[in-house]
Amino acid sequence: MTDDMAQKKKIAPLALAALGVVYGDIGTSPLYTLSTIFTGGLQPVPLNPENVLGILSLIFWSLMIVVSFKYVAFIMRADNRGEGGIMALLALALRTLDDTGKGRTTIMLLGIFGAALFYGDGVITPAISVLSAVEGLQVASPALHDFIIPVTIAVLFGLFLFQRKGTASVGALFGPVMLIWFGTLALLGLLNILNEPHVMNALNPVHGLGFLINSPKIGFLALGGVVLAVTGAETLYADMGHFGRKPVQLAWFFLVLPALLLNYFGQGALLIHTPKAIENPFYLLAPDWALYPLIVLATVATVIASQAVISGAFSITRQAMQLGYAPRMATQQTSEHEFGQIYLPGINWTLFIAVVALVIGFHSSSSLGSAYGIAVTGTMGITSILAFIVVRRMWGWGWVKGGLLIAFLLSIDIAFFSANVIKIEEGGWFPLAFASGVFLLMTTWKRGRQLLRNRMQQNALTLIPFIDALQPDSVTRVSGTAIFLTSNPDGVPHALLHNLKHNKVLHEQVVILCVHMLDIPYAAEADRLEHQALPNNFHRLIVKFGFKDEPDIPKAMELAAQFGLTLNPMETSYFLGRETLIPKTDTDMPLWREKLFVTMYRNASSAVTFFNIPPNCVVEMGTQVVL
Repeated sequence: MTDDMAQKKKIAPLALAALGVVYGDIGTSPLYTLSTIFTGGLQPVPLNPENVLGILSLIFWSLMIVVSFKYVAFIMRADNRGEGGIMALLALALRTLDDTGKGRTTIMLLGIFGAALFYGDGVITPAISVLSAVEGLQVASPALHDFIIPVTIAVLFGLFLFQRKGTASVGALFGPVMLIWFGTLALLGLLNILNEPHVMNALNPVHGLGFLINSPKIGFLALGGVVLAVTGAETLYADMGHFGRKPVQLAWFFLVLPALLLNYFGQGALLIHTPKAIENPFYLLAPDWALYPLIVLATVATVIASQAVISGAFSITRQAMQLGYAPRMATQQTSEHEFGQIYLPGINWTLFIAVVALVIGFHSSSSLGSAYGIAVTGTMGITSILAFIVVRRMWGWGWVKGGLLIAFLLSIDIAFFSANVIKIEEGGWFPLAFASGVFLLMTTWKRGRQLLRNRMQQNALTLIPFIDALQPDSVTRVSGTAIFLTSNPDGVPHALLHNLKHNKVLHEQVVILCVHMLDIPYAAEADRLEHQALPNNFHRLIVKFGFKDEPDIPKAMELAAQFGLTLNPMETSYFLGRETLIPKTDTDMPLWREKLFVTMYRNASSAVTFFNIPPNCVVEMGTQVVL
């Protein structure tokens, strides 16, 4: 069997697995999209056959242009060594820009805000998905209306509680369950299309354009609901690294896209045939006997969709930590085999509180639909801008070719975003406020770390002259190895100076260790270490990790043997500086932001845990730093 044949055989299982991780969000959008368009918002679309065809046409072409063309065919090509997502794209774009200049800073801030908007989207997705599924209880029996909110919160609590156990134990079920879900979507839609086959005329873009031209105000506002059909497109790109580009593309074109279109058109056919079905066009597609099983299946599907978004929030947070945009946080591995399966308690329960607040505050999926969309459309627009930098500078497309394509895609993003700006008063302020808070924290951390690094470098002694000044009889050398972690490989670590001052000894072997986080997903093991032998048995080591690597320093140090640097773990001590930060006025940051940074710094997870250093091998030396 050739390598190509073996690779093709792997694509189908990976495509099945991708259904449960990649397509949960966009795959559950039929639960609430059409009902939101025709019943929610500032000005619901009047329900008549021509408007139904117009809306279906807009949904079809949005799925084709935004998802099929922009993300699946185009954006997924802009991968950072196989990894996707806005943080990976930001790293790719920044790599093409000069290290200094306003342009780089602007792009960096834009990318950070796009990542922050992802969190805003991540808050609403579990709320609207699970709530829309549980609302089927009211369709089955109006007497169950009062149970919708309690059941939704109970399901969400179970979902977030389960995060600490990880998804490894049930991950194998996600793909088959979503396969059943998409098959059900297609079947229910097809059965109703047979009753009104002329609904397929909506494939003609004339119906969508006519709707926008004949009712410009209603049509513009309707775009805020149409965008619900493409929410989750960003997840395709973000989760590409888990499965690869081809399996994700295969699953989209051969299953997900046909199933979604059949279901949307089936709902449209139902609304033309039975306008009263607008109270819940999704559940009313099914016969009465299938209603309760469909509610159960929809709830499971929305839990899987929410799981994917929560896992995405965990992944993007870890990438942000590795790239220096977020403080270290407690991170737990939930799988012995899959490094990507992690759990961040702080992020998990913050999301849970925000999601429950949304459910209680908005009460229904149609009301939540009014708040949904502004965050995801903002992220889509920023993705287009970052992609333009990549295609122009890395792919060599130039201003004209790259500019025309991105202008076309960005015009659609702007149209959707503008339609969703109207929703700010209806609840769109919530994801924006949440994203703004995340943006403030991320930018404060990035700027504060830079300010701290500058202060540390200003006060540091130069390393080489310091080592040269050490006379053999000027200090007592003891057996073993001392590893001093520092962010400045050219300066003397404060922990080293304090050790000399208080203990008046140096170890026989001294390693100045600096960790560099790269803007690529994984650093090759051959490039993990850079070594330089210095006088007086000092060594300088640069350890490199990618933004998806597990930063394990003791494991990386095992590679130092290739440089003749032998380390006995039982005789090796790690010295870390613990800085006490003191804010002051008249600096590069306002005092209130300095205090915010100090609070974040104080509550950041220990470097000992983050770098997997054995706690019983660590010595911490304190120092004060005035910002």
